[in-house]
Amino acid sequence: MIETNVGQTERLMRAALGIVGVALFFVLTGWLQWLALVVGLVLLTTAAVGWCPPYSLLGINTARRR
Repeated sequence: MIETNVGQTERLMRAALGIVGVALFFVLTGWLQWLALVVGLVLLTTAAVGWCPPYSLLGINTARRR
C-alpha cells in the first residue's frame, strides 16, 4: 500500500479545484476545454487517493505523521 503524502486540507482543496476544472470543461472551448478536464481529473484523483507522484519525487509530505 502506498503511504499518503497529501494532507486532509490539501485534499479538500484539490477536490474543490478538480470539480471546478471538470465544470470548466463544459464552459470552455478548444484545447482549453481539454486542459481543464485533464487538470481537473488529475486533481480529483490525487485528492481521492491521497498520493501525489511529484511530491514523492521531491520528498514533499503534507500529511500528518502517525
